[in-house]
Amino acid sequence: MAKNAIQKIAMNAAENIPYDKLMLSQKNVRRIKDGVSIEQLAEDIGRRKLIQSLNVRPVLDGEGEETGTFEVPAGGRRYLALGTLIKQKRLAKDELIPCIVNRGQETSAEEDSLAENLRRADLHPLDQFRAFKTLSDQGLDPDEIGARFFVSPATVRQRLRLASVSPKLLELYEKDEIRLEQIMAFSISDDHARQEQVWERIASSHTQESYYIRRLLTETTVRADDRRAVYVGAEAYEAAGGVILRDLFEQDAGGWFQDAALLEQLVFDRLKMDAEAICAEGWKWVEAAISFPYGHTSGMRRIYAEAQELSAEEIERYDALKAEYDKLDADYAKAEDADEAIEAKLDQLGAELDAIDDRPQSYDPAQKANAGVFVTLAANGKLQVDAGFVRSEDEPRTETGEVDESEEGGADGETRSNGDDDGDGVVVNGKPVHDASGDDGEDDGIKPLPDRLVFDLTAQRTLALRNALAGDVDIAFVAALHAFVLQVFYRFAPDTCLEISLKSGSFSQVDGLAETSWAKEIAERHEVWDRDLPDEAEKLWDFVLGLDETSRKALFAHCVSLTLNAVVEPWNRRPKALEHADVLGRSLQFDMVDAGWAPTLEFLERLTKARILQAVREARGADSAQLIDHMKKDIMAREAARLLEGSNWLPEPLRLEADEVATDARVAVASDMPDEAALDSDATELPAFLADDANPPSDEPVTIDGDDADHLQAAE
Repeated sequence: MAKNAIQKIAMNAAENIPYDKLMLSQKNVRRIKDGVSIEQLAEDIGRRKLIQSLNVRPVLDGEGEETGTFEVPAGGRRYLALGTLIKQKRLAKDELIPCIVNRGQETSAEEDSLAENLRRADLHPLDQFRAFKTLSDQGLDPDEIGARFFVSPATVRQRLRLASVSPKLLELYEKDEIRLEQIMAFSISDDHARQEQVWERIASSHTQESYYIRRLLTETTVRADDRRAVYVGAEAYEAAGGVILRDLFEQDAGGWFQDAALLEQLVFDRLKMDAEAICAEGWKWVEAAISFPYGHTSGMRRIYAEAQELSAEEIERYDALKAEYDKLDADYAKAEDADEAIEAKLDQLGAELDAIDDRPQSYDPAQKANAGVFVTLAANGKLQVDAGFVRSEDEPRTETGEVDESEEGGADGETRSNGDDDGDGVVVNGKPVHDASGDDGEDDGIKPLPDRLVFDLTAQRTLALRNALAGDVDIAFVAALHAFVLQVFYRFAPDTCLEISLKSGSFSQVDGLAETSWAKEIAERHEVWDRDLPDEAEKLWDFVLGLDETSRKALFAHCVSLTLNAVVEPWNRRPKALEHADVLGRSLQFDMVDAGWAPTLEFLERLTKARILQAVREARGADSAQLIDHMKKDIMAREAARLLEGSNWLPEPLRLEADEVATDARVAVASDMPDEAALDSDATELPAFLADDANPPSDEPVTIDGDDADHLQAAE
């Protein structure tokens, strides 16, 4: 039995039909504009001509005969684009257009139009990346490629960067084993080996987010907004062979300097040049570093620059300018209408007066020769020069035979000799007593009193002075203040009979402490007093005695404040001292929130996830904490910082006892609230993505990411 013959398919014939014989079919299913505009499509056809024929059907008359015109049910956008070219007179209206003519009409026009649009498959993104790469290899720059395909040059550069990712990772992307946002994160680095190494590290991990990939790829780099990078500059770094990693898909603040060692070397080289230039100005020493710890100038005396004296001619000119300014300003104040000419003249006179007032300041060359300069980088990357510091070993010392008790180990207040067995150089009441050598005869002069007798007499005088001082509160305050100022502002100047000592911790191990507002205010206040105090310690008593009561109290408070230490140190248990710090804080009505402390992202990143959730729970209630408890730590910390903003929440070490009671009460109230009421009371709105199913709760415990419950935290 013979098999049935398979009927062969006959294709619709292709014909060239004049454009003016075509008409747009109303049966085209595309009604909404989408994608490339008709104008852009016309430009594309004008450049490369038609690369896809129109699908047309003959228009029949009432008797079923062809009329010579054709309707276009599929390819309407191309038809309209051709019409645009005709309107622009770039195409003849009777130009022959390649068409596929459907005379059999086995399917409806609507079906053909729908099939053409649905059966068309867009390029896989990887094919697009590679195609752009091919065009780039053919010599087209991103601007030209963008113009030809109606995308921005930045988009072209992004596609080219994606095409440059490791072929191994692109192959995984082709198999849908890596997501597009991950490929975008990998494109930060051009190092294929490093990209593959990072993928191997995270492939079996639950943390594969793009931000984590970026962090791993840039963990050994330096951000472009880091002060070291700003100081050196991208141009100098790249000229030295350095590479800057750029993220074309997210804001990167200038990218990352890949070679941290090279950058450090460039910083030191430039610091050396700057330091040598400063030292050449006549300073004894210059010490340069990227940063110095807080309190690095402790133990040094400060000298300050003085403004240059005005010459007689400059004083005369200043007085003339001031008189002219005052008269013009007074006359203008009486005027009813504004006058730009007068305002410009006032501005000019004011600028000239300011130039004289702000004349250059200079240091005494003799003082500079004994002092030095600290050179470092400010937070904005600018060179920061702190000049005029005299080290203790450079202090001029007078050979008086006086002995520093701290060097000799004296602690009982007894006057000691300078070590001469014969009694030479005995110091009494701070003054040397010279021994007149000779025999015991009265004819040779009066001999010094025996040491023991001198001690007994001065002990009596000391007790009498103590008793008198106790009866004069004002002088006692001045004496204590004098002793404090000597220790805070003067070195090697034990010119006081009060055995009072001050200790001031520097806390140099705390990063960033010098940049806080509190450290800056203390430094500014210290410098103001330092400028006003006399240069010689011998003149200090008269200076303090001459201060008004308000100034004395302000100086006293500044000196005493520098001795306060409420730091919790695991190696130095001081429970009573720390309790007193709380008492002092309550007396001052002190609160860290009022002082400007807030839970920053940097602080929260140092906590475990459990601690972060506890903070949000205490500040905003259990419902707010539940909204973020499924997040990865980085995202959790960022959202927690937003939630805690304005909450007045403080970690335990920063709370007073009253704060802890209030926090406990707040947590108790929040836990008793209904869910909706708790959320309404906090008035906290989270971004939409937090409640999205794209971030489902994780089964992982909250103490992941290398943090465990026993880890020492800043808040513990």
